[in-house]
Amino acid sequence: MKIVVDENMPLTETLFSEFGEIVPLPGRTMTAEQLADADILLVRSVTKVNAGLLAKAEKLKFVGTATIGTDHIDKNYLAGKGIRFASAPGCNKISVGEYIISALLVMAEKYQLSLAGLSLGIIGAGNTGSSVAEKAAEFGITVKLCDPPKEQEGDPRSFVSYDEALECDLISFHVPLSRDGEHATYHLLDKKRIQSLRSEQILLNASRGEVWDNQAMLLRQQSAEPLRLVMDVWENEPDIQQELVPYTDIATPHIAGYSLEGKYRGTYMLYEAFCQQFGYTVTKQLSQLLPVADINRLTLTASLEEAVLKKLIHLVYDVRRDDARFRHRIGLPGQFDEMRKRYPERREWSSVSVSTELNHSVLMKLGFSVSDN
Repeated sequence: MKIVVDENMPLTETLFSEFGEIVPLPGRTMTAEQLADADILLVRSVTKVNAGLLAKAEKLKFVGTATIGTDHIDKNYLAGKGIRFASAPGCNKISVGEYIISALLVMAEKYQLSLAGLSLGIIGAGNTGSSVAEKAAEFGITVKLCDPPKEQEGDPRSFVSYDEALECDLISFHVPLSRDGEHATYHLLDKKRIQSLRSEQILLNASRGEVWDNQAMLLRQQSAEPLRLVMDVWENEPDIQQELVPYTDIATPHIAGYSLEGKYRGTYMLYEAFCQQFGYTVTKQLSQLLPVADINRLTLTASLEEAVLKKLIHLVYDVRRDDARFRHRIGLPGQFDEMRKRYPERREWSSVSVSTELNHSVLMKLGFSVSDN
């Protein structure tokens, strides 16, 4: 069995080698010829899996994407060809949530704000949006969810309109990319809405670049009243609009979900789905595959004020490290993908056990492991 995988996916050899030969390839440049005799294809968001790519893949019987979003997959084509499919919903929700909180703490420090009492409009209340909401609430932020599809489906949570969400102090986007239908998200934040926002609002996008009109955003940022921006995703990746980067507060190369745990979890979920669909026994456990973090135990003696939580969180992951690397390298050819390929190991908060006699609940709800002194 020939198993073609994106070369940047971790654990493929460990999890899939028992089923056949692993062939790693660059995800963005895979060709139909390379897949001519493939039985399994495992990809990430940079690979457009469609009729063109699979034109010669007569043996293909399973496609998996180690991502939450599936807008890069022509699922109708796969179904028509009888090719089984799996994605990894929720695999990087924790990582994205931690990225957003790390960024909000940076922005609060930069603009001398306290997060407590601010309002956060979360556009898209799926796995990642819900993760952000849960963590943000622990800082005293008033969370307002906006997700018309979920509201129509009868989700019991309380929702607000898109216009009301855009009135919030903080606005974070967590929607899939869709170009058609009643709830299309392409340029959901369009020129008109960008121009209507207040200059003191903080906007964050860790979903898909095309959800924001980047050209309209550049025009707003070049005006006398620019917005405060955190951008992890960009239109037309990897050939992004570099002119916009200097007008952002935090800029990163689509790595919000790139924690080690998140990447491992994505591949592992495909392994589980493959075994289930083809009748194999799951013999490996994700917990046994994760390495011990470099810093894995801490003792906390101070009360859990925002400043203390900021120190703790940024000890594990400070988004400014990724921002600095991005700004230094983005002008060099091919660096957007290279930064993703060579991304330094980043651990989730759960990799650290915090020893404390203080209130455990906040730390546990944020995702830290907690032990008594």
